[in-house]
Amino acid sequence: MSQPVIHPMVKFQRKVDSLVKSGVVKSSDSIWKIALLYGDDWAYWKQELEDFEFSVQDPIGDLLVVESWDD
Repeated sequence: MSQPVIHPMVKFQRKVDSLVKSGVVKSSDSIWKIALLYGDDWAYWKQELEDFEFSVQDPIGDLLVVESWDD
């Protein structure tokens, strides 16, 4: 029996949630703060976020409340 494929944004959301829980960022911080932590990978994640109509000015908390990442 195969495991369902997890959408990349689910993995990203989990990592960001972990950053919030560890105190690295706050849920009220703007998403752009995450860019500093993702370095070279940020261009990819920024595009993914924009595809889901997020901007880097949106609070991280908005990203964390998404329940489904359907394309």
